[in-house]
Amino acid sequence: MAWKKYLWLLTVIALLTVSSVKAEDDVEEKEDEEKEESDVLVLTKDNFDKVINDNDNVMVEFYAPWCGHCKSLEPLYAKAAQVLKTWDPPVPLAKVDATIESDLASRFDVSGYPTLKFFKKGVPYDYDDARTTEGLIRYVKERSAPDWKPPPEAVVTLTKDNFKDFINNDLSLVEFYAPWCGHCKALAPSYEKAAKQLNIQSEPIPLGKVDATVETELASEYEVSGYPTLFLFRKGKKYEYNGPRDETGIVNYMIMQQGEASKLKLSVKDVKSSMKQDEIYVMGFFDNLNDPKLRMYMDAANAMREEFSFGHTLDPKIGDAYKTNPQTVLVFTPERYYTKYEPKWHVMKLDDIKDEGDIVEFVRKREVPLVGQYKANNIKLYQKYRPLCFVFYTVDWSFDHREATQLWRNKVAKIANNHKEVKFAIADEDEHSHLLAEFGLDDSGEEINIACYGPDGKKYPMEPMEEWEDDEVEEYITKMKKGKLTPHLKSQPIPKRQDSPVKTVVGKSFDKIVKDKSKDVLIELYAPWCGHCKQLEPIYKELATKVKKEKNLVIAKMDATANDVPEAFKAEGFPTIYFAPSNNKENPVKYSGGRTVDDFMKYLKEHATVAFKGKDEL
Repeated sequence: MAWKKYLWLLTVIALLTVSSVKAEDDVEEKEDEEKEESDVLVLTKDNFDKVINDNDNVMVEFYAPWCGHCKSLEPLYAKAAQVLKTWDPPVPLAKVDATIESDLASRFDVSGYPTLKFFKKGVPYDYDDARTTEGLIRYVKERSAPDWKPPPEAVVTLTKDNFKDFINNDLSLVEFYAPWCGHCKALAPSYEKAAKQLNIQSEPIPLGKVDATVETELASEYEVSGYPTLFLFRKGKKYEYNGPRDETGIVNYMIMQQGEASKLKLSVKDVKSSMKQDEIYVMGFFDNLNDPKLRMYMDAANAMREEFSFGHTLDPKIGDAYKTNPQTVLVFTPERYYTKYEPKWHVMKLDDIKDEGDIVEFVRKREVPLVGQYKANNIKLYQKYRPLCFVFYTVDWSFDHREATQLWRNKVAKIANNHKEVKFAIADEDEHSHLLAEFGLDDSGEEINIACYGPDGKKYPMEPMEEWEDDEVEEYITKMKKGKLTPHLKSQPIPKRQDSPVKTVVGKSFDKIVKDKSKDVLIELYAPWCGHCKQLEPIYKELATKVKKEKNLVIAKMDATANDVPEAFKAEGFPTIYFAPSNNKENPVKYSGGRTVDDFMKYLKEHATVAFKGKDEL
């Protein structure tokens, strides 16, 4: 009986072995099926160039595994790949994990996910069709045709030979760029798409570009100091471009710039209806349309059209209503901001003016009332002033609360009238709770709080008062002007150890590290949530490691959302990088070059004042 048990055991083992082998075969078959089903090529730095060079036409998706839009696109992209591989010749669709292949992503200026690029004979083109299977196939079919050629650029390339003719259009936009500039490369596709949109308007608006590294005379003539620099032109006259830098933003901004800023007014009622309750209004009074002073006024209005509303009239009855004569400009103070300390409107006679600059200067000096209101739509207007004092309380212009609002504002006006060199503004404490916190007054608990940016740009909060006292406020303002107050400084704790080659700077250590006159300093101002900052981090660290032996050079970074930054180092976006040379700490230079280690190295060697001395290479 023993031999039967032994035979049974051998049978069981044999069956298990067959089952195991079959299971392994099934797994292998499944894996093979998955590989065959995946018609999207996976590209890395090792095979990328070979695939691009071996195929006349290739579509590449740069993606991130965590990206929701990438996940939505994945099945649609795979279906398109399945169709396109059957063509004769086949057109491969490929993908690159940009979070792993960061060098490839950087090489093709990938800043968002997914980014689709079509390569034709090795030349990349941005994908601009629908992100659907049908859109992908349609796009590839059109561009893979042997006779397809890219359409001419909508953006006009400008040189010294065609520049003057171009800017003499009624309205145009010109970008001065450098081929190596990362910000210029990022702007290029949006700028080109905006140009296409503006070219098909009923009144086309041309967009141009100047390579400032080639057309150096033009760049010098227009005082171009950074890239990209954009200027708006009206019949040859230059204006600052203050609009967005995305396709839709550029298009909308330029359309809004069409026509004259000042509108002809035909009645007093028309003038009054144009006045806004919380903005100054500017009116020009003339007696004929051919008056050269009217053209000067119109040019001044165009220069300030984004900030104020303008009107002009030829009707003497409107002039009589405001007790003024032709060749006069009036700047009206909004009615809610009237005080007994200033006129309801300011008068400028145009008899002796030389150009529109005189009108601009007159308006600028009266662009804010004695005590106006700091609001979201006028932050830029107020923030250029120093000293600037805020009075925080509940600002409410509704019928039931406007009397209380004006009561406090008039108290402020009495103080402001004694300190004309200081700008004052009331600010709603709820609307500007973040600003209140910036001054360290968020836990004050008092009905009213006062805080100022001093002449030095630093923050000076006033000790909270239980009740308003004119003498206390007067004393505080006087001490602030004389620099006799201790500024409030927002700062993270100073790091106890600096293990990284990139030195961490905080508010309290800024002067000691960045303003050290024995060292050249490159400092990055970043935000923890900023994707571009995260992308720069390994490059910046590699740079710091490479220059570690340079004792007179510091590579530093600072969280600009958690620490106060001096005015000269202001960050308007992230990351913002400044170079502070040893011999000019008060005038740091904003870095606008490329963002590779080699780009940084080249810049530092060219601009360092105490580092790299006597060394051609590290």
